[in-house]
Order: sequence, then structure tokens, then C-alpha cells
Amino acid sequence: MRLERLDSPEPPAWLVARPIAHRGLRFARDGVAENSVAAAEAAIACNYAIECDLELSRDAEAVVFHDDSLDRLTQASGRVGAYSLRELTDLTLAGGACRIPSLRTFLAAVDGRVPLVIEIKSRFDGDFRLAARALEALANYPGPAALKSFDPTVLAFLRARRASRPLGLVAQAEYAADEWPQLKPAQRRALAALADFPAARPDFLSFRASDLPHAAPTLCRAGLGLPVMTWTVRGPAERAQALRWADQIVFEGFEP
Repeated sequence: MRLERLDSPEPPAWLVARPIAHRGLRFARDGVAENSVAAAEAAIACNYAIECDLELSRDAEAVVFHDDSLDRLTQASGRVGAYSLRELTDLTLAGGACRIPSLRTFLAAVDGRVPLVIEIKSRFDGDFRLAARALEALANYPGPAALKSFDPTVLAFLRARRASRPLGLVAQAEYAADEWPQLKPAQRRALAALADFPAARPDFLSFRASDLPHAAPTLCRAGLGLPVMTWTVRGPAERAQALRWADQIVFEGFEP
């Protein structure tokens, strides 16, 4: 028996049509930094889709960056949100000469040549400014792009704003306290149980590869007809295993 979908439009075929380069295509030997324009260009050259991350600057602008701290990837330190957009885009990323791009700069560089899967980072505090900025930046973007988040309230916000882009819920089997210290135990349990799935109404699921097989992606695919992408796949053996349970991989460290 097929379950009724929570949202009527069918997810677009491009969403899982090709492998998705995790934070762009990059290898340590090449000196190309994650989430950089150079990593995006490398993915485009190989015809891969691109996954990237968004953080919010002090002046409420979106930058393409994964961590909430600058320490790992730049010579600066402290929280991304303590710096202005201009200050952030002046910083050089570790491993090369690339700088942190704003979302608008990143979109202009990709220019619709391959699909984008954009993760909106969240503090789980009800601050939706980053999600709003992403919608604004994508308003006139000509290419295929999807938005996703671990935070189901971000998806609910985007639904309320009538987002025209596919929306995805990022999830995993469990949320350890040391990995998610900002969340209360009840919040971690709710995320693991996909308790807010009906409110989020995702168009696709992005599920941790190391947790496969798992009931949640199986039910999404077989019961609701939702595409499932899985992260992060780091080699051919992991790819073969992941594609038994998911429609497409988010990969790094090799080329599928």
C-alpha cells in the first residue's frame, strides 16, 4: 500500500539525477577549499551537482561556509556571526587562495550550470533570517536549486513563505549530546524520530550514509515516493552500499 504524499508536487528529476559533490569537488592535493568557487567550478567541469552550506554574517547576509566558527578553515577565529559580510569575504580559506564567497557570488559563479543543494545551518533558536536571505538570493536564480536543513522549523518557515524550490530534511538515526550540545534531550529524540516531519513536509530526505539501512529513508522512498540522498560517501564500496538504500549520494574524497 502506498501512503498519501504530504505535498502534491512531484520532486524534480534533476534532484537525484547525478552524484552531488560535498561542498564542491575538492582534494587536499589540489589546494581547493571546501565551499569555495573553485570547488564549485571543479564540480561543474565534471558535471556533478553541488552541495554547499550557508552561515549568517553579523549584518544578516548569507555566506557559503560550513562551520559556525572560523577557526578550522581560516586564519581568523571566533564565530562567523561576529563578522560582517565584507570582513568574511576578505578572509582566505585554508589550503589555497580562495576566499569565503557570499551566497550571491556563489550563485553567480554556478549560474545554473549544474544543480545546487543548499544546506541552511540553524542554531535551532527560531532565527529564520538565513532562510529568508537564501530565498531572496534565489528569487531570480535561473538554475536548479534545492534547500535543505536539519531544522524542521526552517522548512516550515520556507513553506509558509511559499518557497518554489524543493525542500529537504537532513536527518540521521541518532543525535548524540556531544555532537548536538545546543539541543535538549527531548529535541534530540524528536529529531531522531522525525517527529516534525508533517510540519516540515519535505520534498526529499537527506540521510546519513553510515545509518543505512534505516526505516525512515525506506518509508520515504517506498511509502511516500520521496527521493533520498545520502551523505557523506567516501569511496566506491560505500557508494555501492549507499545506493542499495538511497537514490543518490553526496560524496567527497573520490569521484564516483
